Amino acid sequence: MTVTIFGATGMVGPQLITHAMAKGWIVKAFGRNVETLIDKDLHTENFHAIKGYVFDTGEVKNALKGSDAVLSALGGGFSGTDKSRSLGIKNIISQMKQTGVRRIVALGGAGILPDPKGNFLMDATDFPPEMIPVSMEHRQAYLYLKESELDWTFVCPPAITDSSADNKFIALSETAPEGFRVSAGNLALFMVEEIQRNAHLQQRVAITNI
Repeated sequence: MTVTIFGATGMVGPQLITHAMAKGWIVKAFGRNVETLIDKDLHTENFHAIKGYVFDTGEVKNALKGSDAVLSALGGGFSGTDKSRSLGIKNIISQMKQTGVRRIVALGGAGILPDPKGNFLMDATDFPPEMIPVSMEHRQAYLYLKESELDWTFVCPPAITDSSADNKFIALSETAPEGFRVSAGNLALFMVEEIQRNAHLQQRVAITNI
């Protein structure tokens, strides 16, 4: 298995690298600040750090060539002015179609999960107003995925803590979250395993620690 990881240098990205490489996969880690990952690149031929910009069609396309699947942990600011989450996913989807890569597991946010009536959680009157701008970015990314006809899974965590995996989490499709936080390690572990399990194809997934 060869996987391209976008957003490889954020909180979740390095955990994705760790769990993907633990499976013996070939990992292509893509990002603007991959210098922090270069040291790993010298230790195994299965790891490749690729410096690039997610809005650049050619760089994204080259990073996808030869890959079997995509893991996306694109981040950015919370003000809504940074469009990396939405337009980044849009470009990744476009280049996946160009290169014949069909499987993607991407990171979103809990605000775009459905309430019992099927409405976005972010549309509730008691949804934290400071989270609205980034949730709008997640919603647009979700709509791009939903319209793509790719084999996508959109993982929508609540607050993410900077801690390793302990395998104590629950993941449920198309429902509101049952908890308030998930570790970056557990989130990455689920995303990597979902690449092969395909248990949540074309679904949003709520995930929380237990």
